[in-house]
Amino acid sequence: MAQQVLIYSQFPKALMVRIGERYDLLDGKGRPPIETFTAEQLKPIRALITAGGQAIPAAVLDTLPSLGAIICYGTGYDGVDFAETKKRNIVVGHSPAANAASVADLAVTLMLATTRRLIPADAYVRSGGWSGKQPSPSMRPGPGMTGRKIGVYGMGEIGRKIAARCAAFETEVAYFSRSRHDVPYEYHTSLASLAEWSDILMVAVRAGKDTQHAVNADILKKLGPQGTVVNISRGSVIDQKALVAALESNAIAGAGLDVYEKEPHAPDALTKLPNVVLTPHIGGHTVESHIAMQDCTLANLDAFFSGKPLRYPVA
Repeated sequence: MAQQVLIYSQFPKALMVRIGERYDLLDGKGRPPIETFTAEQLKPIRALITAGGQAIPAAVLDTLPSLGAIICYGTGYDGVDFAETKKRNIVVGHSPAANAASVADLAVTLMLATTRRLIPADAYVRSGGWSGKQPSPSMRPGPGMTGRKIGVYGMGEIGRKIAARCAAFETEVAYFSRSRHDVPYEYHTSLASLAEWSDILMVAVRAGKDTQHAVNADILKKLGPQGTVVNISRGSVIDQKALVAALESNAIAGAGLDVYEKEPHAPDALTKLPNVVLTPHIGGHTVESHIAMQDCTLANLDAFFSGKPLRYPVA
């Protein structure tokens, strides 16, 4: 009989097909498990699959007395309370670097779409403004990429791939992270220093208490009126109210965002701004990334149920 695995977060069914071929999946559809299943059904559950950013409160863990493994589908694991998992002897795994290339690709896409004003340009053509020779402030020439200063906040797998892609555009690249890395880019000792140096700030740092609202009003002010910020990490890293204020006052030139403080993100002041390009957290949403994340998830589950250490544990 196949081992039972709880699906804690709400995933499209298509993403769980491969995993369901090997394990008996109990789909909670994103609700607290006890609302969908009985205590008796939950009692034997030893492993669950979750989206790394979704919080798993202690109260939920209380309903899973046999739980021994939390497997994050994706790179992130900021929703996991490690004090609780340690106390309960629960191991935690994830999918390191599985979606790094796809996320880096989207970061560069957002950078170019924002700095080259692709959304207003598209609207200008569709509305007939171009064919009607109507003047448009959004079509004024802006700076190109050659010689631009790109600051990368976070130099993990995603940050490295972003840096490499940006360097190919004949830019200058620098970074700030908790420690120096063996990379061919200038290291800044603080985020403030990096922001002040940068024309474009790429946010690729892992979410956590130490990065909560790290990009605040002061950092945005240092980025300056010609500066652009791109965030493909977690919405919590940027103070969204400060970002809206900076965009509305032209304290910065623009923003490209794939993540938000609250998701899914409903229309609000941010979505009304013309100097922002928005995508619905699709950085890792490619066929290749999902296959890689499923490979990691299966490898972690197989190892756990075989009594072996996780293949991809969170360090």
